[in-house]
Amino acid sequence: EKIQRDTSRDVEVRWGLMSGGWAVIEMAQASGLPRLAPEERDPSVTSTYGTGQMISAALDAGCRHILVGIGGSATNDGGAGMACALGARLLDADGLPLPPGGGALSRLDVIDCSGLDKRLGEAEILVASDVTNPLCGPQGASAVYGPQKGGTPEMLEMLDAALAHYGQKLAETFGRDFAGLPGAGAAGGLGAGLMAFGGQLRPGTDIIFERLDLERQVAWADLIYTGEGRVDATSANGKLLSGIGRLACQYGRPVIALAGSVGPGSDQLLKRGIQAVFPIADGPITLAESLARAPELITAAAARSARLIRIGGNLCRRVDVIPEYRV
Repeated sequence: EKIQRDTSRDVEVRWGLMSGGWAVIEMAQASGLPRLAPEERDPSVTSTYGTGQMISAALDAGCRHILVGIGGSATNDGGAGMACALGARLLDADGLPLPPGGGALSRLDVIDCSGLDKRLGEAEILVASDVTNPLCGPQGASAVYGPQKGGTPEMLEMLDAALAHYGQKLAETFGRDFAGLPGAGAAGGLGAGLMAFGGQLRPGTDIIFERLDLERQVAWADLIYTGEGRVDATSANGKLLSGIGRLACQYGRPVIALAGSVGPGSDQLLKRGIQAVFPIADGPITLAESLARAPELITAAAARSARLIRIGGNLCRRVDVIPEYRV
């Protein structure tokens, strides 16, 4: 029998301030996988409560424009913990508060917003999400991202049903169905929770591209290098790589991606503007070793790819010299 651990603890987090009264919050600072040891990962009990505390701290600081990045979560509670930290109460049929975590959402009866922080109504909350998954189902939060958070197949089936029930309660409470909206399943359903409580989801790639004026840089470049910790089928679902590939296609620019690891479905990126994906590992390697050697491994992988580019250039010149090789 799996022992459910209480993973709640006080942690020190950082959030940023930008001009114009903008606060920048990364949910993974409070509710992310790096906060837990592998044996602690349990999406049935992990909570976004700390993320809600960060939003509250930004409001306390006078910020009325809040940008929330919602990648790298360890949670699957649909933003229920966040809502509770901001004054909402999630009650069961007996009127008792639910315990933290996505597993308890199957018992949710009422979302009481009477104590919700009134300042949320005065704030603009912009949510940067790099995925388009719905809340539930085969492409939902539990099925796609639950395994990396420690979920077993039986647990993920239970969590998916709990999020479906939670989605129904959100619709009853706010008069809108959030569960099927693109990005609702981001960060264990935090996308749905933030939308329900007034947040506006935008692709994180769009926000980054605007801030960095990336389109101008892509148009200028001859070759683009980018990367991701793990490249697999999820990378094509609106994440940074697919966004860069889409932008590069507009200008006919080639893109090479370097990856900490490459998993099933990575070839889907080849249809989205990425010409090649190179793993940085130089042999069998643990995640801890890969992280410790990251600068060395990235440099070596980039050099390998550059040598192939040089070979390709030499072949092109050879075709130019020998006409009968032309196609």
